[in-house]
Amino acid sequence: MSEHSGSQRRQLYINGQWRDAEGGAWFEVLDPSTNEVLGSVAKASAQDVNEAVAAARRAFESGPWHGMTGVERGAILRKVAAMILERLDALAELESRDVGKPITESKNVDIPHVAATFEFYANLAGVIEGETIPVGSGFLDYTVREPIGVIGAITPWNFPFVLAARKLAPALAAGNTVVFKPAQLAPLTTMGYGDLFHEAGLPPGVVNLVPGTGSEAGEALIQHPDVDKIAFTGSTEVGKHITTACCGIKRVQLEMGGKGPAIIFADADLSAAVNSVMFGAFLNQGETCCSATRLYVEESVYRKVTEMLIERTRKIKIGPPLDPATQMGPMISRGQLQVVEDYIKSGLDQGAKLLLGGARPDDEGLSRGNYILPTLFENVADDARIAREEIFGPVLAIFPFRQEEEVVARANDTLYGLSAGVFSNDVKRCHRIAGQLRAGTVWINVFNFVFAEAPYGGYKQSGLGRELGVRSIEEYTEVKNVVVDLSAEGFDWYGIS
Repeated sequence: MSEHSGSQRRQLYINGQWRDAEGGAWFEVLDPSTNEVLGSVAKASAQDVNEAVAAARRAFESGPWHGMTGVERGAILRKVAAMILERLDALAELESRDVGKPITESKNVDIPHVAATFEFYANLAGVIEGETIPVGSGFLDYTVREPIGVIGAITPWNFPFVLAARKLAPALAAGNTVVFKPAQLAPLTTMGYGDLFHEAGLPPGVVNLVPGTGSEAGEALIQHPDVDKIAFTGSTEVGKHITTACCGIKRVQLEMGGKGPAIIFADADLSAAVNSVMFGAFLNQGETCCSATRLYVEESVYRKVTEMLIERTRKIKIGPPLDPATQMGPMISRGQLQVVEDYIKSGLDQGAKLLLGGARPDDEGLSRGNYILPTLFENVADDARIAREEIFGPVLAIFPFRQEEEVVARANDTLYGLSAGVFSNDVKRCHRIAGQLRAGTVWINVFNFVFAEAPYGGYKQSGLGRELGVRSIEEYTEVKNVVVDLSAEGFDWYGIS
C-alpha cells in the first residue's frame, strides 16, 4: 500500500511497488464541490510509462500470470470483488468526493457494479474456450483463445472506478498484463486498485498505474511499440487521435461519445417514462456518455410530458455529494462547468426556449463548487449545437414528433450511436424501432441501465468494439487456429518422396 494513501497522496504503482514519479513531480486533485485540494498524485513521465510497460512485458513473457490457469486467475479477481464489497462505504465516499456524484449513486450503483464486474469475469476466466471446426476428413482443425499481451488502458473522469473495472477485469481474466492511465481530474479511487490487487496476490507487473497528463503519460502509452492494444474510453476527438496514432501498430478498442435519443409515444406509461428519462438525462450530473440528451415526444402528449418533466426536474435536490439527500452534485471542474454554460448560451442564441434551469443555483452554500441547475430546452432546431453536440452536462432538449418513420430518422441523424430509448406499451412497435435505431444499446421503457453480463459499446463515432459481457473476452484475446493432419501416410503434394 502507498505510504501516503491515508492522506490521499498517491504514488505510481509499477511492478508491484509504490514509488514516486521520475523527477518527483506531483499534481493536485480538487474537490468539485468546493474546489479545495482533495489530494496529490504522482505525475508519471514518459520514462515512468516506459518502465511500467517494461514491467508489464516481463510479467507477461516470463512471470507466473500467463502460466496460471483461468481458474487461478479467477480466484484472484474474486478476491478483488470481495474486498470491494467489504470497503464499499469508504470507496463510495472517495468516489463521490473525487467526481462530485451523489453518495447514493456511488454507494448503490457504481461500487456494486464494479464488484459485479470482477465477479463476472472471475467466473468467466476458467471457461474461455475455443472451438473445433469441421474441415473435412483427414484433418483436425481447432481454435484456442490466447491473451493479446500488454494492454494500455486509458479512462475518463466521469465513472473512474467503474470504467477501470470494465477494462481491468476482462483483460486480466484473459491473461493479459495492463498499464493503466487514470483520468487526471479524478484518479483517486482508480489508484486504489493498486492496493486491491496487491492484497489479492496479483503478481508484480501484471497491473501498473501511471497517472499523469494525456499529453505526456497518455501519449507515451499510445505510442509505445511494446504495447499490444490500447483500450480507451473518452471523447471522440481523442479517440480519433488514438486510431490514427495506432494505425498499423497495435489493436484499438474505443468507447467514445454519445447523443442519446429517447422517444416517448402517446401510448406509453407517461409517468414512468418521464422518471426514466430524468434518470437518463441527469444521472451523474449528465456527465455520462450514454445520457438521454434528446427527447422526442409524440405531439398529442407533448405538452403533458413537458409539464411533468418541468415539475419533477424542479424538485431534484442539488447539494454536496456526501449528503444522502443530494440527488445531483457538481460538475467535475470549473472548466466543465464553463463548457455546459457555453452550450446553454448557444441554445439561447440559436433560438431555443429555456423551460427550466440554465443557471447556477442561488444557494450561497454551493457557490464554491461547480454546480449547475438541471436544464430543459424546447423549440430546439434539429441542427442546433445543443441538438448535435455532446454537452456532458444536465441539459435536455425536447422535440415534438408526429410519425414513427419521422422520429426514427431524426433520432438516427447524428454522428453518434451509443445509446437510445423507446417508451411505448406497443410491444411490436418497441421491437420494430429498436431494430431501426443505429445504436449499440437500445433500452425499452427504461434508460441508462448497464449490466456486467451484457455487451456495451457504440455504432458510428461512438466507438469500436464492445465492453462487458462475454464479448469483452473476445476483445482481449487472440484467436489461434491449429490444423492437424490425421492421415496415416502424411501429405505428399509433389509425389517425389
